[in-house]
Amino acid sequence: MAWGGNYPVYNVTWYSILKYCNLLSMNEGLIPCYTISDSIDPSDWGSVPTSSNDAWNAAICNWDANGYRLPTEAEWEYAARGATNDPDYLYSGSDNIDVVAWYNGNSGSTTHIVGTKNPNTLGIYDMTGNVWEWCWDWYGGYSADAQDNPTGPESGFSRLRRGSSWFNNYQNCRITIRAIGAPYISGTGGDYGFRLCRSAL
Repeated sequence: MAWGGNYPVYNVTWYSILKYCNLLSMNEGLIPCYTISDSIDPSDWGSVPTSSNDAWNAAICNWDANGYRLPTEAEWEYAARGATNDPDYLYSGSDNIDVVAWYNGNSGSTTHIVGTKNPNTLGIYDMTGNVWEWCWDWYGGYSADAQDNPTGPESGFSRLRRGSSWFNNYQNCRITIRAIGAPYISGTGGDYGFRLCRSAL
């Protein structure tokens, strides 16, 4: 797999991203978003678990904090769609996957330097292909009720990933595709990555 400063991070667990987010927030003088075992300081959390962990599964996100965090699934899809469904693209920024994504038809079975395909209408790169991106949400079905900025189910067994990767075929790279993963799994093929966000305050 390709790696370096301009490549996406990959082979990371959902648990490890929570620790990274809070450490990065603290380093920049921001309010950390995540609380585990009543603490926002990752030095109190112990080692990142390598199997399912009740305390880490019960992590709380402070949506009012200004620190770094994972996007919710709804936030991720809103960004991937370029904040609009008109046009309702199949992929993030285009109906032509080759101009916006690295997928199994053009990737050569490896990751690629970020930002080398076209961005979507918000100017965001690589929301289709290259690496899957972890979201905050537990996996679950969509509610039939109208929702405003939902944050997903309160509990579950698997966390969501969106965006597909260099490994996937074009059918499995559509914006609507959802994938799951245990929060302690980092993937083995170099295609589990992430994208951070911050709340607009």
